[in-house]
Amino acid sequence: MTTWFPVAVTLLVAGLIVGIMCTINMLIGPKRPTVIKGEAFECGNPPSGSAWGRFSVRFYLTAILFLLFDVEVIFLYPWAVELRYLGMFGFVEALIFIAILAVGLVYAWQRGALDWD
Repeated sequence: MTTWFPVAVTLLVAGLIVGIMCTINMLIGPKRPTVIKGEAFECGNPPSGSAWGRFSVRFYLTAILFLLFDVEVIFLYPWAVELRYLGMFGFVEALIFIAILAVGLVYAWQRGALDWD
């Protein structure tokens, strides 16, 4: 239990700081609501069209591929930290992992998953 005490103290202090900052903002912050401030913000452009517009499936496919490859690349960080300890065996394993990722990327590219046309 003693190992979790610093974590609990850190979370408690962080929560107190956030609570104090939000309370101070509510108490002394300016309150001048206007119609323009109440509108939805859409990338600096005035909102146009329905909020229920359809996106192409390719958008979601590209997003999923990005997340997939992004998460898989995260697995390379622990490998890079322990590269000296793992030696040649770890290096070959990483090359196989990267080759599998490359094959997946080439496959997705050939299937047109990355085209925005």
